Amino acid sequence: MSAVESLAPIPRDGSASRRVAAGIREAISGGVYAPGARLRQEEIAERFGASRVPVREALKELEAEGLVTLVANAGAWVSQLTLRECEEVYQTRERLEPLLMHYSAPNLTPENLDEMDALARAMAESDDLIEFLRLDREFHMLSYSGAETLMLGDLVRRLWNTTQPYRRAYTTLIDVHGQQFVHDEHRHIVATLRDGDAEGAARTVEGHIRRTRRMLAAHPELFSPAG
Repeated sequence: MSAVESLAPIPRDGSASRRVAAGIREAISGGVYAPGARLRQEEIAERFGASRVPVREALKELEAEGLVTLVANAGAWVSQLTLRECEEVYQTRERLEPLLMHYSAPNLTPENLDEMDALARAMAESDDLIEFLRLDREFHMLSYSGAETLMLGDLVRRLWNTTQPYRRAYTTLIDVHGQQFVHDEHRHIVATLRDGDAEGAARTVEGHIRRTRRMLAAHPELFSPAG
């Protein structure tokens, strides 16, 4: 069975290109398509019951998000980083996401924080990798949702997309102690935000990202060779 055939059916709602993009995005997040995997338009079109036009539009959308690399007259591949590129992306996140937290924190509502708390508890109780990654992204994006920025929020989301497959790899690498540390950090982010301590939340986010970077750096086999 091919990677495309192994995916669950996607309802035919909304525009065809958005539907196809959502399906590919989920497959990359779930590890069905690994970094560097070839994305064949004919297979994708058959899987989603779409013509080549919406497939091409979907791939262009995913390229803009940083998930897909398109090469003229050659095809499409899931974006893949070298270790050096991944280090740069994570170091950029270490600096930008604490700043985004500072912008966001004053505008987060008690309802936002209650939802973040529920997400943190759901992550701690889940033993499903795909579910954890979905909840984790929802948690952090919600923590940044109070920010009113022109570019920073979009840039952070693109950086998250670029590192998505490596976040999945990191989650499989950490041991039980490391998992507990991640859950404790999520709870600490919520607690500091409730206390109005944006600086404390920002420091926790910075350390959260740095730990991931250091763990990934210890596993160069996950990355493409330097070109």
